Amino acid sequence: MTVKQVADYLQMESHTIYKLARVGEIPSFKISGRWRFKRDLIDEWFREKSLERTKSD
Repeated sequence: MTVKQVADYLQMESHTIYKLARVGEIPSFKISGRWRFKRDLIDEWFREKSLERTKSD
């Protein structure tokens, strides 16, 4: 997935996805200087983040 696709999928702004990728917060990798994301890893990351938030509330 591209940054735009992930942003649309997660209903976030593209600049937020870039920031998360740069700091290693979201699972990502670069191909020819462009960020790419695997949907299954994004889904897993989202589930984990949701569980962390639920536990801390």
